[in-house]
Amino acid sequence: MLNRETLLRIALALFGAIFLLVYPLAIIWPSGWAWHHGAPYESQYFMMIVGVYATLGVFLLLASRNPQANLSLIWFTIWSSVVHAGIMGFQSFSAEEHMGHMLGDVPALGLVAVVLALLVMSPKKT
Repeated sequence: MLNRETLLRIALALFGAIFLLVYPLAIIWPSGWAWHHGAPYESQYFMMIVGVYATLGVFLLLASRNPQANLSLIWFTIWSSVVHAGIMGFQSFSAEEHMGHMLGDVPALGLVAVVLALLVMSPKKT
């Protein structure tokens, strides 16, 4: 069976890779990942978000090598995901066209936060 450290490494690598895929996700499923109409590159806001999440993705991939040395980055990812999902969840109710986010990026960020928090807070088995 995989231990907590191995599961955390896998989760960090998986979420890091997914954060690098925000742009393609917006092309494949725009109602769940993009907050504007048209191509992703047509929104300056969205391109800024892509840049931030791609950067976080790279650092999560690097953190997967040694999670214990990167706990502050992991906690930042957890809490920023909670805050971001909360704001987006609230904003999704502002217009019918944004309800797709309640099945896309909102639960995805919630999943990131829950999985990483459970893995970081679970007791080490010796």
